[in-house]
Amino acid sequence: MDKNYWRTITSTGLLLVLIILSFLLLKPILFSVVAGIILAFIFRPVYLKILKGVKSRDLAAIIVCIILFLLILIPMWFLTPILVNQSIEIFTASQKMDFISPLKNIFPSIFSSETISNEIGSVIYSFVTKTTTSIMEIFADLILNFPTLFLQFLVTLFTFYFVLRDKDMFVGYIQSLLPFSKEIEKKLFKSSKDITFSVLYGQVVIGILQGLFAGISFYLFGVENALFLTLLACLAGIFPIIGTTIIWLPVAIFLLMQGSIGPSIGVAAFGLLATFFENAVKPVFISKRTNVHSAIILLGMVGGLFFFGILGVILGPLILAYLLIILEIYRDKSVPGLLIKGSK
Repeated sequence: MDKNYWRTITSTGLLLVLIILSFLLLKPILFSVVAGIILAFIFRPVYLKILKGVKSRDLAAIIVCIILFLLILIPMWFLTPILVNQSIEIFTASQKMDFISPLKNIFPSIFSSETISNEIGSVIYSFVTKTTTSIMEIFADLILNFPTLFLQFLVTLFTFYFVLRDKDMFVGYIQSLLPFSKEIEKKLFKSSKDITFSVLYGQVVIGILQGLFAGISFYLFGVENALFLTLLACLAGIFPIIGTTIIWLPVAIFLLMQGSIGPSIGVAAFGLLATFFENAVKPVFISKRTNVHSAIILLGMVGGLFFFGILGVILGPLILAYLLIILEIYRDKSVPGLLIKGSK
């Protein structure tokens, strides 16, 4: 008994030490590994369609890797210089912009006091300066750390390839580690797959499409720095509740204050259509899937952004969603959950 007890303690301690060391070893590339897994989930339908034609898992995975490589490389090659130039233009313009005069014309009673006007102007100027400076620093870091980013991208591509090709083997291995019955394992994996689909496609992919749709209006109506604003709209579209409105509405108001009534109406019309697009298409994606409350997704995205960085926008809501799935399985009630609803 004592011998078995100490053997169990020793093996458990050794396992914990190895897990910690493995985490520290993989920590520098953990972002890339997780990104590869997420991309493999997104491109899984493409892989399966190609696999039907070529009948080879290796060849199908290689073809999808080439597609992913081109989808990332070509836009970066052509759009990065434009984004850098536009971010510099926005930064320069923000240093000279008069934020108070337009607000005085709209809200004369609030800005009647010079003291209040100066204070609010100082706050707005500080916010805009810090935001544009942060964006400039991000682009600078991308250029300066290109060799490291290239290695990280190779790790992502490597992970992407093997998860695509050997997905069933990875899932089987994870199932063998879980301490649940087969019935609960099946329910857990189905719910996890559905919730991942809902978050990635229903929130992330549709949010990006919304941003691109709003970006079309920026180009059509001659909005300055349209590419940069489109990128911001895509990022904003990912977040529930916030959405692309936070980008296209200020642009429409700015155009209206400049006297460009036609472009202002056009941008607003495209923005409203983008919102309608979300309300029309999103339910189609998640109607037969497990659906998570928008508040959970928003909290997960914001918390994940602070904790994990940009990848946390996806990881955060998934972590909270998986926790809720476990709780729903534990509840095993016929009454629907408040924050998570099962597939229909």
